[in-house]
Parts: sequence; C-alpha cells; structure tokens
Amino acid sequence: MRQERDWIAAARTLSEAAPHLRRYDGAIVVMKMGGHAMEDESLLDGFARDAVLMKQVGVKPVIVHGGGPMIDRTLTRLGIESQFIGGKRVSDEPTVEVVEMVLSGFVNKRIVQAVNDHGGRAVGISGRDAKLMVCDQTTPELGLVGTPTSVTPDVLHTLIEDGFIPVVAPVGSGHDGRSLNVNGDIAAGAVAKALEADRLLLLTDVDGVLDGDGNRLTELTPQDIARLTADGTIKSGMLPKCETAVAAVQNGVRAAVIMNGRTPNAALLELFTDHGVGSLIRAERKP
Repeated sequence: MRQERDWIAAARTLSEAAPHLRRYDGAIVVMKMGGHAMEDESLLDGFARDAVLMKQVGVKPVIVHGGGPMIDRTLTRLGIESQFIGGKRVSDEPTVEVVEMVLSGFVNKRIVQAVNDHGGRAVGISGRDAKLMVCDQTTPELGLVGTPTSVTPDVLHTLIEDGFIPVVAPVGSGHDGRSLNVNGDIAAGAVAKALEADRLLLLTDVDGVLDGDGNRLTELTPQDIARLTADGTIKSGMLPKCETAVAAVQNGVRAAVIMNGRTPNAALLELFTDHGVGSLIRAERKP
C-alpha cells in the first residue's frame, strides 16, 4: 500500500513538472553555489545530481561558485592574515595567489568531479580563460578585487553546445593581465547577463528575501528591492545578492531567484514546480 502511494505521489510530481519541463527546454540557467554549501558533502552531492538531471531534461546549466571558507582556511594555514572592509576581503598579491589557487584549483575541480560522478560532463574554467571576464579594479582600498566590465561568453557557448556543463571560478583578469578576485554573486550575475540567461539562481543560506517579520517574499521587482533597501529590511549580506539580481533582470535575464541552497533539490523545486522555493525578482511584476 505504501509503495502504491509512493508511485501515485511520483506520478503527480511528474504531471506537475511536465509544463515546466517544456518551458525550460533549451533554457540557459546560471546557478551560483556558495562556498558554505561545499562544506557539506551531501549538499554538494545533491547539487551536482540536480545539475545533471537539469541537463538531461533539456536545460543548459552553467555553474558559478564561491569558496570563502576554503580560502579562509588556506590563508590561515599559510599564516596570511585576512582583512575585510565592509564585509569584503582585502586582496593583496599573496592573498590573490591563494584565492586563485583555491578557487580555480581545489574548489572548482571538486564540483567538476561531483557532476561527473553523477554522469554529467563538466568542464572547469575560471574567468581568466579565453578572456571570459575582464575587470576593473573595484576600489584601491580592496586591492586586487575586480568588477567585471567585459564578459566574452564564447567559450561558455561552445561548451554548452557541445553538451558540457561549465563550472566557472570567479577569478578575473585585470586590463594589465593580473588576476583579480571577483565576488561570486557578482561574477554569476555578469555571466548570466552575457549569456542572456533565462534564470539566475543565487543559492545562499537563507530562504530568500525576508520581510520585517521574517517571512519570505516570493515575488519582487527592482522597485520593491529599492523600497526594502531604503527602509532597512534588506541589509548586510543580502544587499549584494539583491543588487546582483536587479542588475541581471535589468540587463536581459528573464528572472533571478534568491533561494536556500540547503533545501534538498532546491533548483529543481524552483524550476519545475508551481510554487518555487525562493524570492523571484523580475524587471516588472506579471499582470
């Protein structure tokens, strides 16, 4: 009897997902995975499995990742002291060497391996490859931190059309060729804009944008974001995510979603169910 109920539930799930599967067939979806999720093997495993399933049903996933906790640990082991201004890491030359080593090496290849282990075909690159991400220095105070000014997605299109899942480390090139540390959310937004992605999924540690009572706001516009920022509802670490989402939807991305990456199958629930699981930001509210 229980097995029969499970079959019925599975059939209902597939029935609900069917129109969404058609809707996203051939769509580019950029997913930003935070470094904290990679600390949990089960979360990384689930994320990789979901990315492969998305590919198998016709979605074209592109993964951009962070890696802050791993960078912190490596800097500590090497005796390099970290400094922060406004929550952002100050990146001198020794720090950037570690950032690039950790992000483009250990973290990137760990995600690639997880995707490949689930039957996908992932290829890891960084923003420095094929002039993917050229950056201005953000501010002199932050040192070698970059803001993308030119994103050339040719290499991503080539990988996507050849059936691969690109995995992008957020390290860019300065105009002088030096490596620059790029915030993962900002890198994901820049990649999504360049690809004119259908969706930008920003996976974080909270359920989305919350109101003053802690309730998730399910649908927002840039005007809503501006109002909630002005009254202090959106603050701290949520600010750059919202800014990234707004910039994306105002520059060709159909919608951005801020969501909890710790929710099992979060990306699949957001794309393939009626209710979704995050805060969806569009350029304009649907009539």
